[in-house]
Amino acid sequence: MNASDITRVQAYLRTLLGNDQVNVVAPPRKGATTELAVGREVIGTVHRDEDEGEVSFSINIIVLEEDLAPAAASAPAKATGGPRR
Repeated sequence: MNASDITRVQAYLRTLLGNDQVNVVAPPRKGATTELAVGREVIGTVHRDEDEGEVSFSINIIVLEEDLAPAAASAPAKATGGPRR
């Protein structure tokens, strides 16, 4: 992605998500991955795709298990007793 792509995608995502802390971060060297961050937390990657002259951008968001709240214990299924006649 070039600088113009990064600026345009970042502006779009900030408007779409209503969050000025969304940042599309240019890679430190050519060929490296463009990152998506909220504040200083990198949450994924952004890729530019071009197919038959049409350009699109895809976002891959990564959620680590260690960042999630513990899973709640699931309640046992409630027996319905079947249909009444």
